[in-house]
Amino acid sequence: MKKMLIGTVAAIAIAGLASPAAAQTNQLHYDGVQGFLLPSTLTNPGLIQAGQAELSVLGGIGTRYTANAGALGNVGNVGPVDVAFNLSGTVSKDCSFYAGNNASATNLDFGTIGILAGNNVNVTDAFEMVGPAVAIVTSATAGCNFSNVVKIEKDSAAGMVNQATGLSYDSNQFQANIPYRVHAAWTGVADGAGNVPGGPQQLDVSDSALSNTNNQGAWRSGMILTFTAPVAAKALVAGSYASTTHLTLTAL
Repeated sequence: MKKMLIGTVAAIAIAGLASPAAAQTNQLHYDGVQGFLLPSTLTNPGLIQAGQAELSVLGGIGTRYTANAGALGNVGNVGPVDVAFNLSGTVSKDCSFYAGNNASATNLDFGTIGILAGNNVNVTDAFEMVGPAVAIVTSATAGCNFSNVVKIEKDSAAGMVNQATGLSYDSNQFQANIPYRVHAAWTGVADGAGNVPGGPQQLDVSDSALSNTNNQGAWRSGMILTFTAPVAAKALVAGSYASTTHLTLTAL
């Protein structure tokens, strides 16, 4: 009797808990039970069928088995989850070229540009350059993080020009300018090449040209600039020679 009461109480508790949702398990089984004849009444004639098995068990005849399981129903919608997180940010366009720590680093002074001096040379050689003048600049940091234009531009296609004014000289024999060429070399990719490994790139401005450009994709590497003034075609007029060359890296 004690076990029967425990089972009945547990079944009632589970049924109460699961009331908002349909029970997943609801089993009631009897075996070995007998029916009982109860006194007849107007509303209950003869043998009462409903509950007779339970009366048999309570009377000590037969046995009963119950199994009930249930849980509260879902709260809210049931289904998969799809949440989109939109991440965004901005990277500024930038170009870089390390040109030393002060302005003096970019002053390329050839010093004395040697000529054939003295009176023991042939007149066709007198006052002419002894050899080329060369300057090499190496920067370990250069590049742009977007499509860009690498440009080299001289202030004059004539090259280094004599700074004296009002010069007079035989133009058949002398010149007051020293042409030079510029060569730049770095590692990068041509603009429009797509996502590809970088390779050797270069830009040249000839000794008779004013400027030149090279369109590049994003790149970063060292850069080497070589300035070469070949031996001038004619003898040089004495004086100070000067020129300015601009290297510009411009993101598009």
